[in-house]
This record gives sequence, C-alpha cells and structure tokens, in this order.
Amino acid sequence: MCSRYIKSIYLFIYLIMSSKDRYNIFPSRMAQTIMKGRLKGAQTGHNLLKKKADALAIRFRLILKKIIDTKTLMGDVMKTASFSLAETKFSMSGDFSQVVIQSVSKAQIKIRTKRDNVAGVILPSFESFHDGGDSFELTGLGRSGTQLQRLKKNYGEAIKILIELATLQTSFLILDDVIKVTNRRVNAIEHVIIPKISRTITYIVSELDEMEREEFYRLKKVQEKKKQIRALQEKKRAELIEIGLLNGQEEEAPNILDQEHDEDLLFQ
Repeated sequence: MCSRYIKSIYLFIYLIMSSKDRYNIFPSRMAQTIMKGRLKGAQTGHNLLKKKADALAIRFRLILKKIIDTKTLMGDVMKTASFSLAETKFSMSGDFSQVVIQSVSKAQIKIRTKRDNVAGVILPSFESFHDGGDSFELTGLGRSGTQLQRLKKNYGEAIKILIELATLQTSFLILDDVIKVTNRRVNAIEHVIIPKISRTITYIVSELDEMEREEFYRLKKVQEKKKQIRALQEKKRAELIEIGLLNGQEEEAPNILDQEHDEDLLFQ
C-alpha cells in the first residue's frame, strides 16, 4: 500500500513537471501539424541567427584588430605632432596659440556620417571633409614657415586617425551589444524553445498512440461482445428448433432503413 502511494506521488510530480516543460495543448492531428510547423520555423530561425552571430563575430574581431593597429599608429602620430609643436614654439620664440584662436571663425574640418549594414546591423561611419579655405595659409611667411606647415600636416593626420578610431570604437560597442543579444536569442531557441516544442510533439504522438490503442481495444471488446450475443442467440434458436417452436427456416434479412439500432454495450 505504501509503495503504491509513493508511486502515485512520483507520477503526479512527473505529470506536473512534464506539463511545465511543454506547451499546454490538446493532442490532435491538427495540433501535431501546427507544432511541426513551429518546430521547422524555430530551426530555421536558429540557423539564420547562428549565421548572423558568426558574421557579426567575424566583423567584431576584424574591428578589434583595426582598433589595436590604429591606437598604435595614433601613438606614433601624436608623438610626431607633439614634437612638431614644440619645434614650432621654439622657432617662433613664444606661444602662438592665442593668435590662432583669435583667427578662427568656424571649423574648417567637419565630419559627415555614413551607414554600413552588416547582417542587418547599422554601423555608423564617420568621414572628415574640409569646409572652406585655409585661414592660416599665409601664416609663417615671415619665419618658421616650414615648421608651421609640418605642424599642420602632422595634426591633420592625427585628426584623420582620431576620426577613424571613433568609427571603430563606435562600431565595436554596437557590435558587442548586438552579439550578446543575438547569442542570447540563439541559446534561448536552442535550449528552451526547440526542446519545448519537441517535448510537446512527443506528448501529442504518445497521446494519439494511446487513443488509437484505446480505440482498437474498444472495437475488439465490442466485436467480442457481439460474438457472445450472437452465440447466445444461435443457441436459443437451436433450442427452440429442437422443441418445435421454430421450423428452422431462415429469417427475413433485416432492413437497414429501419429505425432500430443496436443497444449500447457496457463493459465492466
């Protein structure tokens, strides 16, 4: 008695846990077809998201390599530009920054933004361009002209590299977030959705098989019951023939259009 009670408890817990690991759906052929379609869609979506994650990971590693190389180059360019600034200050015997600041009315180097599509992810791309003429074209004609031209060239290269580095850093951060989200979706589909749909299909198939077995068993019992009733009728008919109440002639075939029907059979 105790073992049967423990088994019933285990069965109840199993049913509760299995119902949580699958969709609550009535088992039928239509439900099986729907679940198979959902499973096919989930597998297709998983493959597409997996390919997207792989493409983003390749671009991510490429950008990371470019960032490392650009930062190394940026260090060398800034070192050269700082040396050119010190050289120009020494040759001009003083600080000329105030003259430059007072001469500037608007920015000569501006940035425009472009878009790059990588596997459905929009990545910004910054590009510099010159707006207007050079306000310091005639600066340094008196003295230190060569040092000033070298200074402008070195800091111009530094600005271009800074803009390129900003593009890479922005793309790096965007791809990092998108890759995390995509990987979470891939893992959710692979480890949650697809197994849940598969367990639901298994449940539907098992229930349909059980219903077919029950229907087969019911039909078998009905046939056995009808055979028993027919055997009893034949036995009674033979007894009536022996005692002379029937002449042994065949009875008229029943009409299928009559309203009479077989009585329901109850199994105990």
